[in-house]
Amino acid sequence: MSSRPPDRPIVLASGSPRRRQLLEMLRIPFRVMPPDVDEHVLPGEAPDRYVTRLSRAKAEAVVARAPGELILAADTTVVLDGAIFEKPTSPGHAVEMLSRLQGRTHEVLTAVAVARNGDLQQALDVSRVTFRAADRAMLEEYVATGEPLDKAGAYAIQGLGAPLIERVEGDFFGVMGLPLRLALDLLARFGRPYRFTR
Repeated sequence: MSSRPPDRPIVLASGSPRRRQLLEMLRIPFRVMPPDVDEHVLPGEAPDRYVTRLSRAKAEAVVARAPGELILAADTTVVLDGAIFEKPTSPGHAVEMLSRLQGRTHEVLTAVAVARNGDLQQALDVSRVTFRAADRAMLEEYVATGEPLDKAGAYAIQGLGAPLIERVEGDFFGVMGLPLRLALDLLARFGRPYRFTR
């Protein structure tokens, strides 16, 4: 029987229920400390630079409040034809976003950052999601559920948005908001390798 002391909880720098759900699924002990960062896209900012900058900003904001602790942050954005789809600002905006995505393939970029004190490391996941063709009435019904309103691209692949999806190429968890393979690799670099038993 191992007498290894239990891992100290990591700090999840996110208010996302999806990211919490994924850490709980893997039984990784954590506590939540949502960051307060401006998520607006800078003029001319490329999508990969945008998500990478935001994941870093989230980690740095929380590192300052939790010295010595291991911080995990992430940011996800949806990109179609080079345009960044942030979180919708209203139900009408969500329907408009979904209308542009339907019947098309878009990219989902999720950047992960892990930090402790002055050390910060990052990784980027890029996956491709193809939407089925859907009529406006179906999209309006989906938006009326309320689910899309706090999500980049206005949909949740693991929730009620599932019927809108035709195909995913890449990391399903990255599309959900936390590419687990990248997060686990980064945590291992900070001395926290993943173990199935605690």
